[in-house]
Amino acid sequence: MKRILVLLLALVMVLSLAACGKKDDDKKDNNNETTPAVSDKDDFAKSEGVMTYQQYADAAVDAEVIVETFVQDKQSWWDNKATIYTQDNEGAYFIYEMQCSEADYAKLVKGQKIRVKGYKADFQGEKEIADATFEILDGNYIAPAMDITNYLGTDELVKYQNRYVEFKGMTVAPSTDADGNEVAFLYKWNGSGQDGDDLYFNVEHNGKTYSFTVESYLRDKDSDVYKAVKELKVGDKINLTGYLYWYDTVNPHIISVATAK
Repeated sequence: MKRILVLLLALVMVLSLAACGKKDDDKKDNNNETTPAVSDKDDFAKSEGVMTYQQYADAAVDAEVIVETFVQDKQSWWDNKATIYTQDNEGAYFIYEMQCSEADYAKLVKGQKIRVKGYKADFQGEKEIADATFEILDGNYIAPAMDITNYLGTDELVKYQNRYVEFKGMTVAPSTDADGNEVAFLYKWNGSGQDGDDLYFNVEHNGKTYSFTVESYLRDKDSDVYKAVKELKVGDKINLTGYLYWYDTVNPHIISVATAK
């Protein structure tokens, strides 16, 4: 009788363990499916008092703003001031001359989450955060390039200001240098510069021409994109990626150029 009882108890334990194992396996499967969403939600969660992107966009110029965002690129550091491109899952923020030590500048790696407090500013149509301070937070996000080719020439374009974007199938259009010659690019906007200055070049899409820039602080003369633009020829078909900067009108800061297929 004892043996039968022992066998019955053993059988119950085996079945119980099998059921527990199945639950654990199911739990692992569910975690595998949901972990990315939970992680993303945590990274994009706003602390108390932090603006959504829409609240920031609606804020008046000179208003104090507080945002949580993610470093996408660094343009420059000097005199304990940093200028950086940032973005979250809602929109993008250009941070101009934020207070930052050289040691902290090194911590602003691509994807790093930060909280920025400053004042909304407008420079020739470019909306930015100025007079800012920041804190480093836990969280990471690297934005994919958004194809906005079809927004060129529309009122929708400005809504994506400062985002990491791409333009496909653009045609290099002629520029006129300081001597009146047609060229594929200029040193400075009027052709009065030299190697190492910003590069300006025109591209055409759907019958309209736009001025794009390689900002030399962002990508200097030794960078791949700077060298690539110097090799362009009028009529070349190209794809570009960069940040949707604004100067009176759209003036993207380009960081890569590739031949369009």
